Amino acid sequence: MKAVRFDEYGGVDVLKVVDVPKPEPGPGQVLVQVKAAGINPGEDKIRSGLLHSRWPSTFPSGEGSDLAGIVAETGPGVTRWSAGDEVIGYTDNRASHAEYVVVEEQNLTAKPAGLPWEVAGALFVAGATAYAAVRAVTLTEGDTVVVTGAAGGVGSIAVQLARLAGATVIGLASEVQHEWLTGHGVIPVAYGDGVADRIRQVTSKVDAFIDTFGGDYVELALSLGVEPSRIDTIARFDAVAKYGVKAEGNAAGASASVLAELAGLIVDGKLEVPIAGTFPLSQVQDAYRLLEKGHIRGKVVLIP
Repeated sequence: MKAVRFDEYGGVDVLKVVDVPKPEPGPGQVLVQVKAAGINPGEDKIRSGLLHSRWPSTFPSGEGSDLAGIVAETGPGVTRWSAGDEVIGYTDNRASHAEYVVVEEQNLTAKPAGLPWEVAGALFVAGATAYAAVRAVTLTEGDTVVVTGAAGGVGSIAVQLARLAGATVIGLASEVQHEWLTGHGVIPVAYGDGVADRIRQVTSKVDAFIDTFGGDYVELALSLGVEPSRIDTIARFDAVAKYGVKAEGNAAGASASVLAELAGLIVDGKLEVPIAGTFPLSQVQDAYRLLEKGHIRGKVVLIP
């Protein structure tokens, strides 16, 4: 089978698609033929070596967590799934950017018939992260929350979940994304110099803050008077000890039940997962080049 591999840290040029043996499912595992697999900024940083101290790679390394596909084979003891089942899931083994992947059976949920493959395959990392971040800041009806990177993979989902929680949502994004945000009930605000003043022009009180970007946004949240317990960042891990803010993201939201809930919201028309582009596995380098351009709306997806 074909799979994405890299033999050293570096830019997108170290990525290659190679022939590797098809894996076999062990006890409690399922072999899935991958129909779609999202790519994520974290994977880009892992490949470049920026996260070596936190998530080191061993070479040759595969990559990819997100996946949606069709059950090809089940291992001993698996009773929930059968060959031919359409599923959404995730792997913690950096392996979904491939034609086949072995997945723990508890990391899968059924794919609703009305859910497009590319959306299903892009859902796990961004969806679980957004879900956990919104939950972390405990939004209730009438709250006002600011979300940075509001049109990105995580941000575009977080703003919608925050709206569903009853909050007024201010989304920081480039102006090209403002129309999309407005169409989803979000108040768009341009980021950059003077952003604090622009937020204050919209609201006199910010109750919660979700940072999907990093930089000095945690400090901005504190300057706006947000309590540290209601600030969640998925990019500034140092801020937890420094300021007492939260850093709940994908690990806190990772479960098949969360995937099932998000998939249901999409099918019911209550949640949109924007797709910025799809690429065959052979064009994985181009997929990451698009991701690295930034200012894209939603997710980039590989179609093996």
